[in-house]
Amino acid sequence: MSGLIGKKIGMTSIFDEKGKNIPCTVIEAGPCIVTQVRTKEVDGYEAVQLGFDDATEKSATKADLGHAKKAGTSVKRKIVEFKGFDEEYKLGDAITVEHFNEGEFVDVAGTSKGKGFQGVVKRHGFGGVGQATHGQHNRLRAPGSIGAASYPARVFKGMKMAGRMGGDTVKVQNLRVLKVVAEKNLLVVKGCVPGHKNAYVIIRK
Repeated sequence: MSGLIGKKIGMTSIFDEKGKNIPCTVIEAGPCIVTQVRTKEVDGYEAVQLGFDDATEKSATKADLGHAKKAGTSVKRKIVEFKGFDEEYKLGDAITVEHFNEGEFVDVAGTSKGKGFQGVVKRHGFGGVGQATHGQHNRLRAPGSIGAASYPARVFKGMKMAGRMGGDTVKVQNLRVLKVVAEKNLLVVKGCVPGHKNAYVIIRK
């Protein structure tokens, strides 16, 4: 699946031709620079490695500097490989947001917002005791029993309990492209995508 690296700008809403208000996300997609071309002869598979968002040389390693110099570009903060491009690209080529067309559907993957350590009600949607039975008065959001009796005398693996929530890689599929603003490298897709503002996202056809 070919695609681009982008940065989530934020959410807004637009009106369609029927006057319906559509929530949408604005993504700064590209321009991405080709930093490496994988070939079947050398690497065993075919892919195009893209870099996005300039980084300072001060924060880069010598390996990063050498890799960018070979491609004739600056060091990039985000590097991702993509397969399935129809065109053939060379080192240093730029791929812009015009790779996408209005009306087509894309998949957007990113890292979800971190929620920290959360209880079972928020993390797994437990109902809580709710002061309903057995004279409970301070167990509103508690998990309740987590195991059986003397047999099996243990807690099964995978038990839904409190813990760290968020910060996972999440992919949202089949988001319709509403607008492509080529002069500003902006892509407007219907609905929401994972991550906070200015978070990197991967957009694939």
